[in-house]
This record gives sequence, structure tokens and C-alpha cells, in this order.
Amino acid sequence: MKILAPFVLILAALMTVVYLDDAPPRADVVFVDTAEVFTLDPQRMSWMQDFRMAYALYEGLVRWDNTDFSIEPAAATWTVSADRLVYTFIIRDDAKWSNGDPLTAHDFVYAWRRAILPDTAADYTAMFFAIAGAEAFFNWRAQQLEAFAEQKAELDPQARAKAAEALWRRTEQQFEQTVGLEAIDDHTLRVQLVRPTVYFLDLVAFGVFYPVHRPAVEGWALNDAITAQMRQHGWKRVDEPDFADREFANLNADTGRFEQKHGWTKPDRFVGNGPYVPTHWRYKRGLRLGRNPYYHSPDRVASDSIETISIDDINTAILAFESGRVDWLSDVSAEYQADMLAERAAYDLRYADRIESMLANGRTVDEALAALPPPESGERRNIHTFPTFGTDFYSFNCRAMLADGRPNPFADARVRRAFVMSVDKQIIVQRITRLNEPVSTTFIPRGSIPGYVSPEGLPYDPERAREELKAAGWVDRNGDGLIENAQGEPFPVIDLLYSTNTPRYKNISLALRDMWRRGLGVRVELRGKESKFFKDDLIQGNFMIGRGRWYGDYGDPTTFLDLFKTGDGNNDRGYSNPYVDGLLAQAADEPDPAKRMRLLEECERFLFDEEVPMLILCQLVQVYMYEPGKLTGLSHHPRLTQYLWQVKVVAP
Repeated sequence: MKILAPFVLILAALMTVVYLDDAPPRADVVFVDTAEVFTLDPQRMSWMQDFRMAYALYEGLVRWDNTDFSIEPAAATWTVSADRLVYTFIIRDDAKWSNGDPLTAHDFVYAWRRAILPDTAADYTAMFFAIAGAEAFFNWRAQQLEAFAEQKAELDPQARAKAAEALWRRTEQQFEQTVGLEAIDDHTLRVQLVRPTVYFLDLVAFGVFYPVHRPAVEGWALNDAITAQMRQHGWKRVDEPDFADREFANLNADTGRFEQKHGWTKPDRFVGNGPYVPTHWRYKRGLRLGRNPYYHSPDRVASDSIETISIDDINTAILAFESGRVDWLSDVSAEYQADMLAERAAYDLRYADRIESMLANGRTVDEALAALPPPESGERRNIHTFPTFGTDFYSFNCRAMLADGRPNPFADARVRRAFVMSVDKQIIVQRITRLNEPVSTTFIPRGSIPGYVSPEGLPYDPERAREELKAAGWVDRNGDGLIENAQGEPFPVIDLLYSTNTPRYKNISLALRDMWRRGLGVRVELRGKESKFFKDDLIQGNFMIGRGRWYGDYGDPTTFLDLFKTGDGNNDRGYSNPYVDGLLAQAADEPDPAKRMRLLEECERFLFDEEVPMLILCQLVQVYMYEPGKLTGLSHHPRLTQYLWQVKVVAP
């Protein structure tokens, strides 16, 4: 049956006016994100929708070929020393910022320093610790800030301000003396690593390593003469203004921290070096991109304008797509998506022989679908699903104490193991999500990294789960069906946090609540929050169990395993174990690739056979909606990196 009737499509056109009113003419490509873009600051990004913008608005030293994820030059070419410890990048002469300033090696040093500074509180700071001296500098700065905070009470406000500025000057000097980053000249960047890192270029292609334009980021007050000088030689050749003349940056006299505001990311203040610049950005409405007039390779850019519309209700988003108002849905998470996929399967089945023949002759799936007759009633070909380099999970808060000061039962690995082994994941993927995703017991998608063998993980075993709870001191002592500790106190009501941007997580959370109530004798209360507030609660540890998903950022096991490192910016669980930290450190120092993989395998075995800081559910699949043959340029690679500058709507 058809999911959407004609009168519903008329309704869709009316509903999407809400999102498109007072907007410029329709962009060349319009797509929907059900999650809001949080930031355009690459050093502060951590969400997929943000990085999609990073790859459109900025350009790194290198990029991935998003068909096979080999590394290719972007803003620079490179050479590597024989010992694999020194990378030298030569920035192309025609690389410019969107205001016409030249792109220089100093821009990368500045951006990477921002990411390394504890002041920035970036989620991906630890990635930069592959650079010699970066971790030592981070720790030095953190210690200095702690010492500053302790002595501030002894100083009057004027003295504190002077002390903060003096500490900042020492910090700048310490960075230059300690960290293995050096702009040899305007076009040459030299990077010294702590140790050979086989995936270093993979890191450099990741959005957090992209440059930012310092005068724009800090909001320098500029006159015409300084502007003209920067247009010739870049900001490094002019004097830095006082902090009083920086609109978006200041030194906090109470904490000593270098603080930055976000006003520079507004379209009228933004300066980037990528194929596009933002032209309109309305919170919870959408973000429109136009060509960067100074981008060095305009022929690579397939469309003049791109617009992403924020529609948090997936049903409205699907209606907008079916009405023709948008060209691509980047995440189709409607409760009836399984029905739509069944319609796609019916279409594929009818033309299976022809599709197979075209694929054998070198056509892509999209090309084959576009060459076939239109779908009939009960069929569709505009929904697409494929496995990803990502994992769906629920995090346990592993801290000793909960955010409200109560003892945390999930600090005990036996309790966590019990909750994991009492979940029937097959029921979740077959009856709840109805996508039949590959169920998982470990974090890294199986078979996704050459040379890496995943451990077993914990099975579904309700009886063993109850034994684990009993060993931890939790049993039903009064026959009421709920478990208590030795003092007769009931297991705390579990705060299960999920995001409300998609029905998926509410439905899964309801299923988990019921499984844990029946299988373990615990009470669970669900707490749904919008994405931004959900993220804040995760970071602050304000949850007991919280939904999550993770996509690998580069092609190495550490892109997953580093999340369990003590103090990692993405370690929302607050998990810490010296054995895990030690294995990761050993692997980082191990020169033999095979031995290194064995260390990482042991790390994941320990994490998911014994410690289980997460309940792993399944390997994620991605569901898109677009018309094959009409929209081109999307990558189907599991890494899910989409370059908006490749995407184009082809006229029928």
C-alpha cells in the first residue's frame, strides 16, 4: 500500500511553509536534518550534522576520498620522514579564506592550539595528543589554571586581570616551546609526532583538525590599513590587538581562562576556507550555504547553493520530501520506516534480474534503479538503507556517585553485566526498530577494520544476569517482585535518558524498561529531552542510563576504544580503569602492527566481556530518502562522510 496519499502531500506543502517562509529562492539542493546544527566551530564539533557542515565550510590539509577512504591532498601536499615521526605539509599557493586573506600555516597552528587548550573544552582534544608535547602542554595549562584559581582570592580585580594576562603570555610561550607544531614559513607546516602513528593522516582529514581564521574567531577590531596588510600576507604579519579590542575573545580574570564567544559563526561574520560559506542561519529553522568566491577549485563544486532544513518531526520531514520540497532526508527514523523498506524490497524483487545484470555491467545501484520503470502501487525506490561504521548503545553512568549525590549502583560491573545479559537484542531489532540491524555484543562493528578480530562479548542470558545481581547484593528479599540490598532498600528507580528527536529511542527505551522490570525486578523511569539538553545532561553525568550512538571518525580501533580512556572528552560514562588506560598506552607505543592489534583486541575484550560500560545493541544502519537518478553525489560508504559540494540535483 502507498504510505502517503495525495491529500497528505497537499498537507505537507502547507506544513513545510512553516520552515521555508521568508526564505530566498529555493536552493539547488535542499535536505533535511532532524537534529539541529549545534556549532560551526570545527574545534568544538562532536555531532555528525556539525561535521557535515565542517566539510562544506572548511578545508583541511588533506581529505578522504569518500568512496574508498584513501587520503588525498586538500589544502596541502605532504612528505613524511623516514622514521614516520615528522610530517611536512606544503600549503597550496592559491588557498584563501572567504574574505580573500591567504591561508597560511599559522592558521593551522592556531586552530590546533585551540583544540589542545583545556580552555576550549573540546571533545576531541585527545586526538591531538599524537603530536609531540601536546599532552604535556595540556596538562601544564590545566595545572596553571588550577593554581590561578587557588590564588585569585588573594588579589584585587585589577591584579587578577594582570595575572591572567601574564599567565596567557606564558601559555603562548609554553606552547611554542613544548608542542611539535611549527610554521616554518607561511606555506610550510611541520608536525612532530610522539611516535609513528599509522592513521595520522586519517586524523588530519577529520573536521576538528580544520583551520579557522583567527581575526574572525576572536573578533579583532581592524582598520583599512591592517585589513589590506592581512589581505596580502595574513594575520601573522600584523600586531595582535589588545583583548579590549577583541569582540569574541577575552581572558576571564576569575579563572584565568581564555574564553571565546560564538558570534563569529554568524553568516555576516563568518570566514571559512571551504567550498561554501553560510548565507542564512535561523535557529531550529535551517542553514543555507552559498559558494565561497575565493575557493581555489570552483569546478569541484557541483551546486551553487545548499540548504539544510531543521525539521525535528520525522513525519513532517517525510511529507516534505514526498511533496517535492526537499531532495534528501539524511535520517529516516519514522516508526513506519520498515513498511517503506518493504515497499522498496517489493520493487527490487520485481526487477531483481535486471538490477543484477546492470550491476554486473558496472552500473551503481542508483544508476540501475534510475534506469528502471517507475514503482507501481505498493512499491517504492526512493528509500535506501546500508550498514554503517557505527554502533547503537546505551551508556551506563559508571561514576561512584550520581549527579544528585546518591551512591551509584552502576559503578559495580556486576550490576552492569546483569543489565546487559537481560536484554534480548533480537526482539529489539525485529519487533521494535523492525530494521533487522546486525545485533552486537562489542563496540567496534565486526569485520570493519582489516586485521582486527572482535572478542565475543556477553550473551543474552537472563539466569546468569540474576546471578550477577545476587553477587552484587541485590535480590528480591520480600517477594514483591523488586530487588533490594542487604538492608532491605530497593534498587534505586533508574533514570533512563533518551533524546526525543526520533521515535526510535523512546520505543527502544520502553522495551528496555519492560525487559529489566520483568527480568531483573527493577523500576525504570524514562526521561526524554531535546537533543541539546540531552547532550548537556550526558556531559554533566546527569543520568543513570542514557542512549547513545557512535560513528567511527577514522579507520582504526582507537576511534572507538579511546572513548573509554580516563578523561576523554567523549567519555560521557565517566568510566575509568587503569588496565584499559594501560592497554591503550601500550598499543600507542607498539611499533609492530600485528602486536598492536592484539593489544587493542584485549582492551575491547576486557571492556565488553567484563566491564561493560555500555549496553551494545546493534550495528547502525543508515536510512536515506532521495530519488535515484535525480540526486547525485552521495557516498554510500559505511563511514557516512558526505561532502555537500559533491551533491547535485540533476534535471529530469
